[in-house]
Amino acid sequence: MKKLLGIFAGISGRNDVVMKTPPIYAISITMLCFIMILVAGCVAVPPASQSIVSKRTQMHMGTLVTITAVSPDQDVGNRAMQVAFDEIKRLEQLLSTWRSDSELSRVNQEAGRRPVQVSAETLELVTRSLELGRLTLGGFNIALGPAIEAWSVIERQRIPDERELQQLKLLVDWTRIQVNKEARTIYLPHTGMRIDVGGIGKGYAADRAVAEMKRVGVMGGVVALSGDIKAFGVLPDRKGFPVGIKHPRREEELIAMIDLNNEAISTAGDYERFFERDGVRYHHILDPQTLQPARTCQSVTVIAKEGTMADGLDTGIFVLGPEQGMALVERLPGVEAIIIDQEGKITVSSGLRGRLHAP
Repeated sequence: MKKLLGIFAGISGRNDVVMKTPPIYAISITMLCFIMILVAGCVAVPPASQSIVSKRTQMHMGTLVTITAVSPDQDVGNRAMQVAFDEIKRLEQLLSTWRSDSELSRVNQEAGRRPVQVSAETLELVTRSLELGRLTLGGFNIALGPAIEAWSVIERQRIPDERELQQLKLLVDWTRIQVNKEARTIYLPHTGMRIDVGGIGKGYAADRAVAEMKRVGVMGGVVALSGDIKAFGVLPDRKGFPVGIKHPRREEELIAMIDLNNEAISTAGDYERFFERDGVRYHHILDPQTLQPARTCQSVTVIAKEGTMADGLDTGIFVLGPEQGMALVERLPGVEAIIIDQEGKITVSSGLRGRLHAP
């Protein structure tokens, strides 16, 4: 494992990050920072490449969603972007806990009462979430909603006492979630339990949107939901899609670049949803064991073949910490990571050697 790539030497102190060509995507948690040189959402590339790059942005899943399509003609590109947005919107109607009529909201409403039959997509995502919970030793936990609400990091900025948190332990036990694949039902056995797939849903939606774009016939593209990005194919005259990784303590600064090649990337960090009190930072990524903010990392960026995997793993690894988290990454095929610990030390997985470069 390479502890610190040479490209980082001298970069951390820079404040002169500038726009570059071709398009660059900078990873963020609640907001995607695009540094793209595309005019009016559509740019025709030189005739030799015989392709058009199109971009469109809409609001879905509570965030800006930007879709880029590389297509042989404008009509194909437009159709690909539309089917991708339609798929994301459809999934939001199934999975959003902000919608009282969504499938997951009905599961939560029936907690302690009865199992709820759900769609194949909802069942798949909850099943994958539980698998990632096991893989990360409970670091990734879709049942943490009651504890996250108790902290209310953005709205109320309150610090719950230990007694209050202990009383929530039963409600945040993800191992009690019951999934019946044959009956296609999900059941929460205790009143007050809630499932929230906000830590994995955007990656899953990106995977599904990309599948729809491929079905239409585009040559390549990017689906970006906040800090969750899935890329496929290539840009004209390039090997992949360049993405910038944000510095967790210096706003608007990138620590490195990477070109995505049929991969997804996702970042979890303590730097966007947080408040400070008496010199202590309280953020939204909770350790399920203590129900306190996880303290060993500033940010974790995961690169994987699937957005679902990248999105769920970044949070789980953030909770596990740098040593356990990187050990897990090195065991998983097709998964790479960049971990910045609480002191700012950068650790990268062995498979990223030669892939990262300066902004």
